This record gives sequence, C-alpha cells and structure tokens, in this order.
Amino acid sequence: MRAAILAAALTLTALPAAAELRVVATTSSMAMLVREVGGAAITITTLAPPDRDPHYLLARPSMVVALRRADLVVAVGADLEVGWLPAAIQGASNPRILPGQPGYFEGAAHIALLETGQVADRSRGDVHPMGNPHFYTDPERMATIGIALAARLGALDPANKDAFAARAAAFSTAVGERVTRWRQQVAGVPGVVFYHKDSNYLAAFLGVTVLGYVEPLPGIPPTASHLRDLVGRLTGSKGVILFNSFHPREGPDFLARQLGWKAVQLQLEVPLDATGATYLDHINRWVMATTGATP
Repeated sequence: MRAAILAAALTLTALPAAAELRVVATTSSMAMLVREVGGAAITITTLAPPDRDPHYLLARPSMVVALRRADLVVAVGADLEVGWLPAAIQGASNPRILPGQPGYFEGAAHIALLETGQVADRSRGDVHPMGNPHFYTDPERMATIGIALAARLGALDPANKDAFAARAAAFSTAVGERVTRWRQQVAGVPGVVFYHKDSNYLAAFLGVTVLGYVEPLPGIPPTASHLRDLVGRLTGSKGVILFNSFHPREGPDFLARQLGWKAVQLQLEVPLDATGATYLDHINRWVMATTGATP
C-alpha cells in the first residue's frame, strides 16, 4: 500500500504544468500590453529594443529562433515592421504565426488609425499608406487593443479566457481613471513641435496642437533652411519641443535657442519589462513635458 501511494505521488508530481503561451512582441509597448493582459499565463520575448527605431531594424537570427517557437506574434502593424518582420517570420518556418492565422495579431487592425490613405512616395518621406503606426502613445487606443488581445489569447488558451478578459478590462479602467486629469493638465497649452510624427496620437488624444516638426518630411533629417523657416514662423509664440531618445538633438536644441523654448528628450518606448503601471507613468511623463513641466 505504501509503495502504491508513493508511486501515485511520484506520478502526480511528474504531471506537466499547464503550458504557458509563448508570445513574441515586436516592440516593448506591445510586449507591455501582452504582459498586462496575459499575466502569468504567457512568456514574452521582445524583438525591438526600446532605444532603437523599429522602422529600421534588420531580421536577425535571434528573431528567427524566437519566432520559430512562438504560439503568437503581437505586432504593431500598419507596415511599421515591414522592413524586417515578414523576413523573420518567413525564416522561422512556423505556420502558426503566419499573417491570417490565429497566431498572428496586429494592434493596428483593431483601432482607427490617423493619417490613412497617403500615397507611398519617397519624395514625401517615410509615408505609411495604411496610416500612422505609432498609436502606442494613445492610452485609449492601447486599451482598446488590449481587449482585442485578450480575446485572441483566450482563443489560444481557453482555460484562461476569463482571466485575460478581466486583466484587459482592469487596464482599460486604469487608463480611464487618468484621462480626465491628463486632459485638464494640458488645457490651454499653446502647442508642441515634435521631431517626427511618432507622437501625433498623443497630441490627438490630449487635444494639443502640433505646431510643426523638426523633420521637413517624415524620416528626412532636418535641413538648415527648414529649421530657419520654423524659427521664422514660430518666433514670438510659445510652445515646447519634444523629441525621443533615438533622435539627434542638434535640431531641437537649435530651435530651443532661437525660440527660447524648452526642448525635452524622452524615451518613446517603455522599458523591456514594462507593466501597465509603467506605461501609464510613461504617458504621464509625456503629458507633463507637453505642458513645459519637467517630467
């Protein structure tokens, strides 16, 4: 009898734990959303470091390895990763994560995008015909994507479907609790100059006017004549210049000196290990910077 009990105990301890979903996110903002919605039921790998511009990455062997093992890919979409993600997925030879399959998820497919319908023309800079892909600076859109992501995770892991939905709803509630205060903080703000159009969703979310861009066209480095034109147009007005960590500071610093404005450099993406709370604090720093306060 004792031997039988021991054998049964050994059998029970040898049973495999419920398998975690293996999720690969293209950026740290999408990884944050996966982590917030998926909780302990997922393992997450992030492909793009938060200090790199995801437009210009190259497909690397480490990406292919992660994608080969993945149950789900969570991408930004709207062609943000078009230069490297399709090649990495093709190299992974994993039919579960091909576009159109349940293992492929694009955040952009679940929200209304800004700046849609533009013509892809190199003379107009780095234009995204599907729309501006930098929606992760809008917490309300991120909350909407979180609800859709919970449904996808639940389809892949029905045992945790309710938990995913509850976590997504909690994140949406946390966003909603901050929205009114954020918009009150920026009431009366004269406007901002961004380096690139990667913060347009933040401005739209807050209702803040974008006064111009350091780049003459998206993805095109600023020229002396463009910067002089900005100075000429904005002299005598008020505002703040915001740019992110992978943009060079020469252009913003020039404008700041000429206009007497503050230029603030911020991280566009959240850290690799970010949670929902980290993300909300991150957005709060951008909101503060928009008002001219030190974030």
